[in-house]
Amino acid sequence: MLRNKLAALLIPLLTGLLACEQAFARLYDDVMASGYIRMGVYKDFPPYSFMRDGEPAGVDVEIAQRVAKAFDLELQLHWITPDENLEDDLRNNVWKGHYLDKDEENPLAMKHLADVMLRVPYDKAYAYKQDSLGYLINEQVVMKAPYQQERWQVAYDSKKLEAVRTVAVFQYEPIGVEVDSVPAFYFTSAMGGRMRNMTHHYASPRLAFEAMQQGKVAAVMAMQSEIDWLLGQAGSAQYRLAENGFPTMGKQTWDIGIAIRQTDRQLGYAVEEVLDRMIRDGEMAELFAAYGLRYTKPEFYQVMAEGSAAN
Repeated sequence: MLRNKLAALLIPLLTGLLACEQAFARLYDDVMASGYIRMGVYKDFPPYSFMRDGEPAGVDVEIAQRVAKAFDLELQLHWITPDENLEDDLRNNVWKGHYLDKDEENPLAMKHLADVMLRVPYDKAYAYKQDSLGYLINEQVVMKAPYQQERWQVAYDSKKLEAVRTVAVFQYEPIGVEVDSVPAFYFTSAMGGRMRNMTHHYASPRLAFEAMQQGKVAAVMAMQSEIDWLLGQAGSAQYRLAENGFPTMGKQTWDIGIAIRQTDRQLGYAVEEVLDRMIRDGEMAELFAAYGLRYTKPEFYQVMAEGSAAN
């Protein structure tokens, strides 16, 4: 009798859990059979993914469009609002979902998850990062298929600075950075903190750039593509690219790739083939150039090119 009562309680629970798993774990065959693919891109993140004249735009949006077209699928964009860190973004948008994003018909299931997430830093050390007990922090996701190399870049106002040959100039001239970013940490801590008082914090690189246009700061630091985009939008030779590096900063270039659920590597391989073709035939570089951005191939392709040149 007790066994029957336990079974009666457990069966609905197990059924609900299975439905929950099936609700958000769309495997390769499910994606192809559904007629659409859901690609995750960051919200309000020009020049990568943003709305322009009421339509989605940006290099990542166009990459998503090309992936969907290669599979003859409809594209559904999954707009990602960034959380506190990348681990949260991966959990909320790739493998688990946010606890507030429920499906009304199945309260145990998450309503929306991306089949593929774009603009994920591709770093093996991070991918295999362990917690204090030795468990993989990102064991539920696979990060792969690097399609771009990104780096930090400074732009400056030539009416305020003749050149930026060294970051030491920002002991005396103000620079704008995005709050809680790597540049923010760098300029408030490097050189014994001597640039801290000249570091001005803004909610976004765009607002920092606007502050430079208003004469409030002499320079701005952000990611290379963001700076390229902002310079292009400004359309003035007054604002220029600095050519200096950033001593003691650590990693100054990194690859950008995709993330998929650990259970669906097949979809990841398929997307990787599309991105690889785009890189090799020059389509990726052309896409970036159309937005006025410089394009750098990921490290893997650079190493291959160097090897071919050596032979």
